[in-house]
Amino acid sequence: MVAPALTESNTAPPGSPDGENVIIVRGLTKVFKDFWGRPKARAVDNVDFEVRRGEVFGLLGPNGSGKSTTVKMLLGLLYPTKGHIEVFGHSPRHVKTKARIGYLPEESYLYRYLDSGETLDFFGNLFELSSAERRNRSEQLLDMVGLKQVQRRVVGEFSKGMQRRIGLAQALINDPDLVILDEPTAGLDPIGCREVKDLILALAKRGKTVILSSHLLSDVEDVCDRVVIYYGGKIQAMGTMRELLATPDSVRITAPVLSRDTMEKVLVTIRSEVAADKVHIDVPTQNLESYFLGVVQRAKQAEAQTSGATSGNRVAAYLRGEADAAPERERILERLTVAQPQPVAAEVSISQPAPTVDTKKLDELAKATVAATPATATAPVKAAELDKANEKLSALTGKPK
Repeated sequence: MVAPALTESNTAPPGSPDGENVIIVRGLTKVFKDFWGRPKARAVDNVDFEVRRGEVFGLLGPNGSGKSTTVKMLLGLLYPTKGHIEVFGHSPRHVKTKARIGYLPEESYLYRYLDSGETLDFFGNLFELSSAERRNRSEQLLDMVGLKQVQRRVVGEFSKGMQRRIGLAQALINDPDLVILDEPTAGLDPIGCREVKDLILALAKRGKTVILSSHLLSDVEDVCDRVVIYYGGKIQAMGTMRELLATPDSVRITAPVLSRDTMEKVLVTIRSEVAADKVHIDVPTQNLESYFLGVVQRAKQAEAQTSGATSGNRVAAYLRGEADAAPERERILERLTVAQPQPVAAEVSISQPAPTVDTKKLDELAKATVAATPATATAPVKAAELDKANEKLSALTGKPK
């Protein structure tokens, strides 16, 4: 099969109106050598591409095609044999540049005897985040990835899918401007996959750049603005999803269900211009992921508690660019000032006239109550004085206390 022609879009994606380049790669080549210095494998061969700010950029290719090697060179973990790499205008080995990158490797390298909170606290400390900031972000991330209920379990007890979740959380603890995800949905259930894709879209919407390396083509198709396809260490195709996937020699028409007579008229018109064997009619269907998520959503009302990961959680507030949670004092004040719901009374007809209230005595009682109340608002009022005031109020209003 002949590989598609190499194409490249000159138009900046929606997330990058100014076309600012976060990553520039020119002539990138990596040759692995054996013990004697002899060339053993040319993993990456003269690769050129750039990644723009706010773009979701996909790396595709079969095993051994050079994707992971490219990612490691972008991170400064491997040195290229030749070529030029620029990340945020600096070398990938620039220390301050590394602080702006979040990385989820293909395999989760975690300390198995730390629990989730301790794991995030450890990685947050590497970025010199304050204790309060680490705690705040850890709470948001654990809730986002669905591990809040199991945060006291050590990571070594986690399933592969749960380890991917905590790995994703650690990659975002520093609120990075560039996020590199290597097989982020490996081991996740369909709900987890959907949440990861929603997270990627949320990060791109905020202006962050995401590089996604995955074998799951449906995931790449759902979230990526542009992709490159590797084979044999070379880029065989590059472009936007629309450019690569469009089939210009056919047209699809979608309409509500038509009557038999209308359908016959449409078919007669179409077949007057094209051969009958080239016209196909079918019923549109949703993909299996959408159907699965719908079934699970309908069943959630009967969902029992789980000892594993949960789902349906929002993206962490600081990753959405929102202000951190309000200070404790403001949160308490908010809870106190929220109006409590009042019971709705049924409509009734009351024939008994309302009791006459002596407003003068009521004013005197109010003044006496204020005088008896301690000056400090938080000081307790004596129970005997309250009971006495309630009895007088009941006598004036004709209502039980």
